[in-house]
Amino acid sequence: MAKYKIVHYLNQFFGGIGGEDKAGVQPEVREEKIGPGIAILQALGEDYEIAATVICGDNYFGENLDAATDTIIEMVKKYEPDVFVAGPAFNAGRYGVACGTICKAVEERLGIPVLTGMYEENPGADMFKKDVITVRTGNSAATLRKSLPYIVNLIKKMAAKEEILGPSTEGYLERGIRVNYFAEKRGAARGMDMLIKKMKGEPFETDLPMPKFDRVSPAEAITDMKHAKIAVVTSGGVVPQGNPDHIESSNATKYGVYSIEGMDSMLPEKFTTIHGGYDRQFVMKNPNLVVPLDVLREMEKDGEFGELVNYFCTTTGTGTATSSAAGFGDSIGQRFVDEHVDGVILVST
Repeated sequence: MAKYKIVHYLNQFFGGIGGEDKAGVQPEVREEKIGPGIAILQALGEDYEIAATVICGDNYFGENLDAATDTIIEMVKKYEPDVFVAGPAFNAGRYGVACGTICKAVEERLGIPVLTGMYEENPGADMFKKDVITVRTGNSAATLRKSLPYIVNLIKKMAAKEEILGPSTEGYLERGIRVNYFAEKRGAARGMDMLIKKMKGEPFETDLPMPKFDRVSPAEAITDMKHAKIAVVTSGGVVPQGNPDHIESSNATKYGVYSIEGMDSMLPEKFTTIHGGYDRQFVMKNPNLVVPLDVLREMEKDGEFGELVNYFCTTTGTGTATSSAAGFGDSIGQRFVDEHVDGVILVST
């Protein structure tokens, strides 16, 4: 019999149930190792077993947060695991949020050590990295091999109740936790060493890493507005009734392109909003509050600009990974370049 027990949480895809069409499945338990659990258990060795795998659809978890959490907690409690592992979720936003949510709940309610793994730009990582030890992964399952040694090492330390060292050593995301320690050199000496290395162009590790921000040069002003071709892009989640492309209400993984040809206004019987980050009632009554088609048509008729592109591009911005947003921007931007669009109105909420 194995010395340590693990309960593993997976979504419908990694649990082998199905893709987006199965995202609504309710929590279920299987007393077997599945998906990434096979690789994790193989690396752990014979002293460990995955006593159970809990599987839940991403949509079900997100839409039934409290009920799903309560159900899974009861499932986990039954097996009395030494460690609870969720994912890894890589760059899957809804999956990442679910992993972070259930890990935090298991740790708080059951007192069991928990571990998950995500790409650093996964919205779940930003939401839960201070609460849950989150191993840094790549943006897809193809990168599991690189993060697996860190996952395995942390599981072993948690099971044996050994000390977990800092993120640079153990391979997890920075949690913003400061720990006092005695360094061999005082701060002034370390600072001078770093300065000298920087001046020589040599690598060094700072005591205080600073965040990095993209620098985007603004486009040149439109010189001939009377003949300009204008497009509309929104992160306000306005979509045709029925949400035909199933754009997520948060943590979006896609965007939509929808026709407004021949329309003078965004009619509520044709458009709605699926955004999960604001009070939608006003926009559902009047979608022009987010996509101002009514005003733009008046300006177009009055000759304020040349013409309005006959479609708009839309997604939801809440919790969407910056890597996904950048991908949307590249794709939409190239479309506008190909169609010789002169200017874009970006409507946020």
